[in-house]
Amino acid sequence: MSFVVYPAIDLIDGKCVRLYQGDYAKETIYGDDPISQALKFESDGAKWIHLVDLDAARTGSLKNTTVIKGICEELSIPVQVGGGIRSSDTAKLLYDIGVERTVIGTAAVEDPELVLRIAKHGHRVAVGVDGKDGYVATRGWKVTTDLKVVDLLKRLETSGAEVGIVTEIKRDGTMEGSDLEGLTQILGDVNIPVIASGGLGSIKDFYDLVGLQVNGSGLAGVITGRALYEKCLDLRELIAITEDPEHVELEHD
Repeated sequence: MSFVVYPAIDLIDGKCVRLYQGDYAKETIYGDDPISQALKFESDGAKWIHLVDLDAARTGSLKNTTVIKGICEELSIPVQVGGGIRSSDTAKLLYDIGVERTVIGTAAVEDPELVLRIAKHGHRVAVGVDGKDGYVATRGWKVTTDLKVVDLLKRLETSGAEVGIVTEIKRDGTMEGSDLEGLTQILGDVNIPVIASGGLGSIKDFYDLVGLQVNGSGLAGVITGRALYEKCLDLRELIAITEDPEHVELEHD
């Protein structure tokens, strides 16, 4: 599986935002036109867009469907969406408006059969595994369970999920680097493709993720948001690196 860069657009009240360590009280607004932002990511070479309805993650009810539908209609690349998807009906609504892959989070813990029910209808499903110190957090990261991240990923191997998206909450939005130790353990213990999320802040961080290998297995990709909005990283450069790992620096206009 090739390494894919997923630029992230997190939505609150129809705006592009980022949270710091998952804290809704530490919100930064990066724009009020998510569709234009998605089109910019596509023009920079993105192969996928990662959307999160943070309102839905907190409440369990989709709130940004109009924006999500608009992005799906305007883009020619696939879109995956997470946040508050806790039933087959909610997932179906998203597929019906053009979403390519849903990201199930809390419900994968509270209703383990949900992923299988969605996948058996031919839909593409990812599972968002959000962790604090190695344990799964749910309900918009407000509740920490006694389930280990690695154990949930192992459970997903037969669930119908295509991929697990692993976020270390304490690093999310910090740009202080990814949890390489945790990701190394995960790659050594599970047999489902893994996308890393949280903490990416420098080219070195990115090279660390691209080059991470355990027993011949590497990551399937990375999700990045704040580092792109803060212009610490250039999406075109990241994509160039994935296409040519020897690539060091992209000429900027």
